[in-house]
Amino acid sequence: MSSPFIVVITTTSKKEDANQIAKTLLEKKLAGCIQILGPMSSHYYWNNELCIDEEWICLIKSSQNNYHTLEKTITEIHPYDVPEIISLPILEGSQGYLNWLNQQLK
Repeated sequence: MSSPFIVVITTTSKKEDANQIAKTLLEKKLAGCIQILGPMSSHYYWNNELCIDEEWICLIKSSQNNYHTLEKTITEIHPYDVPEIISLPILEGSQGYLNWLNQQLK
């Protein structure tokens, strides 16, 4: 049986933007924990042009129930025209951590 929790991933070009996203989501209780990793190298096509950029990745722990509000909140404050916002299920996890995560969320 899978848990009701998810990891949402988004990336930004500036650490300050990643920090602002993390602060906002935590203050709104839409996430219990956010790790910001970077800088990393992202390779992709945008407007038919190959891009290689430095980015920061946010690993956002939340719940499936919060996803749509979380996505809307990220979209409102994210500097990208089309931000990466994807959700991955947390299939299993230590019960203590999942209990803690659940207590952090609204």
